[in-house]
Amino acid sequence: MNAAGTMRAASLIVTLALSLPATSHAGQQPTEPGWPQPVQNNLMYSYAKLSQNELRTGNGDSTYRWEGEGWYGGNINRAWFKTEGNLNLDSGALDEAETQALYSRAITRYFNLQAGARYNFDPTPSRGYGAFGVEGLAPLFWEIGLFGFVSDGGHYAARVEGHYDLRLTQRLILQPQFEINFYTKADPRSGIGAGLSDLDSGLRLRYEIRRQFAPYIGITYEKKYGQSASFARADGDAVEDFRFVAGIRVWF
Repeated sequence: MNAAGTMRAASLIVTLALSLPATSHAGQQPTEPGWPQPVQNNLMYSYAKLSQNELRTGNGDSTYRWEGEGWYGGNINRAWFKTEGNLNLDSGALDEAETQALYSRAITRYFNLQAGARYNFDPTPSRGYGAFGVEGLAPLFWEIGLFGFVSDGGHYAARVEGHYDLRLTQRLILQPQFEINFYTKADPRSGIGAGLSDLDSGLRLRYEIRRQFAPYIGITYEKKYGQSASFARADGDAVEDFRFVAGIRVWF
């Protein structure tokens, strides 16, 4: 194309661009007289929450349990970070610890598709997984997550988790919660058996002094199944466990 043709093409592109409706900016004028300002749907936000930040007592020992998550992004695309684990306060050793880094995309009004990586620091040996799943608000207002995890050597896992907020008053909330883990291959060194491995469930009553700050009390029930239960018995650990909990839920 010669110089004159290039100039004509560039002029046409500029003309077309200037004729397009303006995109959303805070101070722009409406596209037509009397129209409202366009909706700003590309803003970035951040959020972080410790949903479990608690002391668990019972069975002759005490543990600190944490479970938290946070994200940064817009309405459609977000970067997520999740972490959970147990710290034995008597021995000072980690009983469980994992983190996840995920990309999340809204696929419906209520559900997000997530994919990324999960890393288990404990139980040893540590192990990395590819992670994928869906998370969102299911019917009856249950917050539900369904996740799959893929690692080397044929180690695959699945997790189902959920919780529900039952508002007794504007500030007093009762929350049932559960997490169930499955594995396709046994790992005796980690105390993990094939099939249904373990259940962690709880019932917590919190009082929201502020929405972002809520002390709570409750009970938890943990149980190991199948080969995981056999590994626990061999190590002298309990197969099922009731505990009382007290903690503070925070978000910002």
